[in-house]
Amino acid sequence: MGFFSDLKEDLSQAVNELMPEEELEAALAAEGVQEKKEPEKASGNVFSPEELSDMLDKVEAIGNINESVNTAPVESVKEVQQHKEEIGLDTKKSFREKRGEEKKMEFQATKMMTDETAIVTEGMSITGDISSGGSLELIGTVRGNIDILGKLNITGVIEGNSKAAEIYAEGAKVTGEINSQGSVKIGQSSVVIGNISATSAVIAGAVKGDIDVKGPVILDTSAIVMGNIKSKSVQINNGAVIEGMCSQCYAEVNPTSFFDEIKKKK
Repeated sequence: MGFFSDLKEDLSQAVNELMPEEELEAALAAEGVQEKKEPEKASGNVFSPEELSDMLDKVEAIGNINESVNTAPVESVKEVQQHKEEIGLDTKKSFREKRGEEKKMEFQATKMMTDETAIVTEGMSITGDISSGGSLELIGTVRGNIDILGKLNITGVIEGNSKAAEIYAEGAKVTGEINSQGSVKIGQSSVVIGNISATSAVIAGAVKGDIDVKGPVILDTSAIVMGNIKSKSVQINNGAVIEGMCSQCYAEVNPTSFFDEIKKKK
């Protein structure tokens, strides 16, 4: 009996080694033998079923978050971009551009009006913009924009836009817009090719451009204007030549409303 018992054990061991696990379980079940197995513990890079289930739940949650971000409304994306620009996190602007804007804002904040008067002499030619807190006497030539807080007297040449508290041109040649916070005077033999905006204006020279003045406009006998005039009042002296429309849109009386009231009374 001992021989057959040892043979059975050897055969069972060989079957366990050669047969797949599923077939072995089926064979043991047919013989009425039940094998109790303990769950294998995870070791190394092998995860237990509980750990795998937890990881799958986390992956699914991350996928839901990404989907909600990708399907966010366009308005929300624009609001985020706008907020990034406001707090200075816009990656589209280079560091050099941001620094340039900061320098410009600092200069405008510190720029104050002074009593100094700069002079561009007759033989001097400047290529570039001019900015000052004082006044400027321009006898030479400037190819660039002028932005000053004081008065600008022009007897030379400007190829660019001009902005000042008051602007006077006598025998000047200006190609560009003229913007004054006060009065503008274009003297005789002066030629301006560009729009003019101010609070008042006296024109005795030639202007090719629109004139937009909140106050009165006076056209002297030698004035030549090719453009539209918008003002509070217009005085045209005998001999002035105008090719354009005149509108007293800044006057206290509105002709349109005046005649509309007359129609209502009828």
